[in-house]
Amino acid sequence: MAEVKKADLKSMDIPEDKLRQLKQVFPEVFTEGFKIDLDKLRMALGENVEIGKERFGMNWPGKADCFKIIQAPSVATLVPAKDESVNFDTTENLFIEGDNLEVLKLLQKSYYGKIRMIYIDPPYNTGKEFIYPDNFTESLDTYLRYSGQIDDQGRKYSTNAETDGRFHSKWINMIYPRLYLARNLLSDDGVIFISIDDHKIDNLMKVCNELFGEDNHLATLPTVMNLKGNNDQFAFAGTHEYTLVFSKKMKSFNPGELSVDEEAMDDWKEDEIGYYKRGANLKATGQNAPRDRRPNLWFPLYVSQDNKCSLIRQTNSDTELLPITNGKEMSWRWSKEKFINSNGDVIVVRDGDSVSLYKKQRPALGELPSKKPKSLFYKPEYSSGNGTAAFKDLLGEKLFNAPPKPPMLIKDFLRIGSGKDSIILDFFAGSGTTAQAIMELNKEDEGKRRYILIQLSENLDLNNKDQKAGAEYCDSIGKPRNIAEIAKERIRRFATKVAGDQNGQLNFNNKSIDVGFKVFHLSQSNFKVWEGSADPKKEVVEKQLVMHVDHINPKSSQDDILFELLLKAGFELTTKIEAIVMAGKTVYSIEGGLMLICLEKELTKEVVKAIAEKAPSRVICLDKGFDGNDQLKTNAVQIMKSKGVEDFRTV
Repeated sequence: MAEVKKADLKSMDIPEDKLRQLKQVFPEVFTEGFKIDLDKLRMALGENVEIGKERFGMNWPGKADCFKIIQAPSVATLVPAKDESVNFDTTENLFIEGDNLEVLKLLQKSYYGKIRMIYIDPPYNTGKEFIYPDNFTESLDTYLRYSGQIDDQGRKYSTNAETDGRFHSKWINMIYPRLYLARNLLSDDGVIFISIDDHKIDNLMKVCNELFGEDNHLATLPTVMNLKGNNDQFAFAGTHEYTLVFSKKMKSFNPGELSVDEEAMDDWKEDEIGYYKRGANLKATGQNAPRDRRPNLWFPLYVSQDNKCSLIRQTNSDTELLPITNGKEMSWRWSKEKFINSNGDVIVVRDGDSVSLYKKQRPALGELPSKKPKSLFYKPEYSSGNGTAAFKDLLGEKLFNAPPKPPMLIKDFLRIGSGKDSIILDFFAGSGTTAQAIMELNKEDEGKRRYILIQLSENLDLNNKDQKAGAEYCDSIGKPRNIAEIAKERIRRFATKVAGDQNGQLNFNNKSIDVGFKVFHLSQSNFKVWEGSADPKKEVVEKQLVMHVDHINPKSSQDDILFELLLKAGFELTTKIEAIVMAGKTVYSIEGGLMLICLEKELTKEVVKAIAEKAPSRVICLDKGFDGNDQLKTNAVQIMKSKGVEDFRTV
């Protein structure tokens, strides 16, 4: 019987992927069994490293465990929640509820190298707000217990108290694997912005230097959030936080600029081409400016009475200009050809009998005036009070002690770090400010930016004074008491505001703005995964065999299974899906027929032929569909091959 390949239900094997990349560059350093000879690798890199030699580097308790966590693939899945979503079938925005470590693993295949910008506002490690699992190797189970998806009181989440002897190490153990996985998702021209305060700026910088490389450190931006100062702080009234900015590859990153304020706009004028302001004087200066240094740039220009500049005298009243400064013969900045092709980009300024020529300076990026961002980030709109006001404007009240980030701050990060058609990731989504900022900016510049937000289902306790308001708000809207629900409600309300519907209903007729979002929940796989490391005792093996007689969770819907297969096959969660009928069976066409998935539990030769006739690149069927019919499975393999379908798998 011809063997059918099984679909891979695990997330990307990151170590294996890195090894394959390395082998393409250094095949000579590999030995049998796909292993690396480290001495050969050092030699290939031209190094001569002595064993036991002290080296500069970052180390902390738990670093080895971090890499074990990174390397362990996930067998979880993301389950669609259409009833919590807005415009599920057409939106390209994602809100994923779950532990971000596990979710980042699941996104590796589908979004590897596709994220243009990441913004995160992680826990600042003040010893109060930081929720984390004590045992990282049980990430999915601890998350499911914590979020109430598993009825088990053995929850292992706690605050990272300052009294703990490994206070700093635990924070690094939390952030390191997440940033490692996040970097994989960045495109080569991608960039990450991280908000942080002085509690963790030093450790975060060390982690980022190790993961992104010191050469890719773009800026450490003091970001003023409270110009008056926080007098509760000891000795100095705190005014600012920090924003660390790292690129994936600095040479590939093309930073954007910020819009100019109203006062600066007074310097700009408009002509038939667009905005301009007075730029450099067209007489050259400096040591290479004299005529004898640049003789080809010494020539007369003629300016008419209506301030038109030409290389030819048109009338006797034209003023002849030569590049003379303080009686010295100099040169022009432009050649004759550039003056001819200047398209009116010369400004003539008269001061009595004196006539000067200046360049019309156009906006550096796009059509609107902009400016290079400064290394000190400050605008009145960045104040923490504006973050709270933006939140209260939508939900009617303040629900958190710590103010949400102001949307204007995130919008300016987006202007610098993203293009109009970029995917933006925020895996500490909090109250959802990033989604609001993206929708605001898309409305302003007609962009098509998309977001992926990830937020833990962090429970809100009515008996905790810091969480009471949030818990009561969730009760008032009939939602579970957790931060993710507040974020989703904020996004829904802002979407209504953006859509401009005064009746409080979402208006999707505005085609230029995507105000919807698909909601997914982190959950256990729809398929029972064979425990290869299980106890070899007979009764344990027999139990596993019984479980795998029907290895699909009976509670799983077709949508649940479909999206897991998409994710594990490397397709984006917003991929176009069309349900079509072939030979009386439902078949899902992925991305216009690139892949076909049939989840029917009773397959026929007719539907196999119909699928093969479409000649997709890949086909996945349920193994149960061939249940008890080995001949049909054998024929299916041959039929697929005959139509050029080489990647045929079952699950």
